[in-house]
Amino acid sequence: MAGLQDTFSDFSQRRFLIIDDFHGMQRMLRDMLRECGATRIDSAGSSQDAIKLLSSSKYDVVLCDFNLGPGKNGQQLLEEAKFRQWVGPACAWIMITAEKSLETVMGALEYLPDSYLIKPLTTALLQNRLTKIWARKRTFIDINNALGKKDYSRAIALCDQQMATDRLNAPELQRLKYQFLLAIGELAEARQLLEAVLAERDQPWAKVGLGRVLFMQGDYVAARDLLQQVINENRANIEAYDWLAKTLQQLEELEAAEQVLQRAVQLSPNSPQRQKDLGELALKLGNLDAAEKAFRKSMAVGEHSIMKTADAYVGLARVCSNKQQPEEALKTLGSMQKHFDGEQITVRAKAMEGMVYLQNNQPAKAREAAKALDALLATSGAIPEGAAGLEAAELLLNTGNKESATELLHKLVMNNHEDRKLANQVGEIFDQAGMHEEGAQLVALSRQEALELMNAGALLAQAGKLEEAVESMRNAKKLLPSNLRVLLNFAQIAISCMKQQGANEALLNETRQTLQHARSLCSDDKRLNQIDNQLNELFPKP
Repeated sequence: MAGLQDTFSDFSQRRFLIIDDFHGMQRMLRDMLRECGATRIDSAGSSQDAIKLLSSSKYDVVLCDFNLGPGKNGQQLLEEAKFRQWVGPACAWIMITAEKSLETVMGALEYLPDSYLIKPLTTALLQNRLTKIWARKRTFIDINNALGKKDYSRAIALCDQQMATDRLNAPELQRLKYQFLLAIGELAEARQLLEAVLAERDQPWAKVGLGRVLFMQGDYVAARDLLQQVINENRANIEAYDWLAKTLQQLEELEAAEQVLQRAVQLSPNSPQRQKDLGELALKLGNLDAAEKAFRKSMAVGEHSIMKTADAYVGLARVCSNKQQPEEALKTLGSMQKHFDGEQITVRAKAMEGMVYLQNNQPAKAREAAKALDALLATSGAIPEGAAGLEAAELLLNTGNKESATELLHKLVMNNHEDRKLANQVGEIFDQAGMHEEGAQLVALSRQEALELMNAGALLAQAGKLEEAVESMRNAKKLLPSNLRVLLNFAQIAISCMKQQGANEALLNETRQTLQHARSLCSDDKRLNQIDNQLNELFPKP
């Protein structure tokens, strides 16, 4: 009896959120929670209301219905809550639904709720599940607090401390530690941890994790073999399919990769990213009908998802253009601009519009689109990143504006001088235009120029001329605003300067902003996290 009373007392201190579009179900769940000892209970009748509450308050337990009416469903709400870090390891998310289909269950479980309950519920069932979950979740409160501050080093240390005494929760703590190590780019340590876990016991999540680490370390053959083994042992391991498909693409086994993703979407079809990946693979292989189906599915399931991607719209526009359906392609690009905003989207839409005209024998309209695109780039002054930049350059080059195309590709390579994939894509654009030698020369010179800009600041720093080094890297940062190495070198030299001369508020703010921008480009870079930790140790945030 004392144990039960302790449970009631514990839950009376916890904060609960009920998310259900039926008020009657809200009342029933509220009554059940009160019987379990809960007193602090909020309710939301829609995904929009839930987002407002989740983004402004911290909850210990979320009871979420899968079907929430118009807008996001429970699965999409959970993925956004995790993506935006509104919920962490200490929050218990319980998905509740009357749906029993494999598609629904697989989709919901893919985003790892803490429990999945099928209606109808009883108070006894809910109480039993909550008691077990909260007993486990109490372990993660301090870890959750460290994660909220993005202090991964502290979170990893807490995992180690807890694992030394808590054998019951050791598997979950190991999994969390692995995720934190990945987040800060510590691949060797993550691999060591996973191999130690597997030496003790065959854990599917650890096998998939090891396959992922092997992939990130470039050992694609070993990654392929391990991930295939996981799938052979468990045909429902969706994450293994995703990483196996990525691995097979790196090994240029595109048809095998497409088959893997086809099997994955049969099991769990409601991932916008997976459907988009399948569409891109099918398009590369010339399977236009399969590509169209996948891109349309990605757009449909992504309509209310934080994971929706403009790549699906661009992919579908390419498919329609290849099928000589220019009106449908242009309609798709118009839809993309309604669902997404920003300069990158405007550039991609205009670039693809021009390519659609070009592919469908309307050269005058293609040149008109290219002219508008060139003016747009000149007006904004921003460098379109990744796919947007490549698509823009492709149109400009194919409509005779070699100068603007070359300048854009030069900037793209300089900002991503270590990105071999992008360099190859730039080379392919020149190859298609019959300019192989010119493309190879541009890539080599752009890389060299980027290195010289970085080395200038580094040499000044080595000579002890730290103020001059900061200014040199500041200029490099202006020229190459998306070059991760430049951003990190600036931050490192700025910290050295402040260590020697004391904190300078303007420089400190500039350094923090630079690291924040670097994190938006690549959040799991090992050096980024090391520099960020160094800055916070020297100059803690107020």
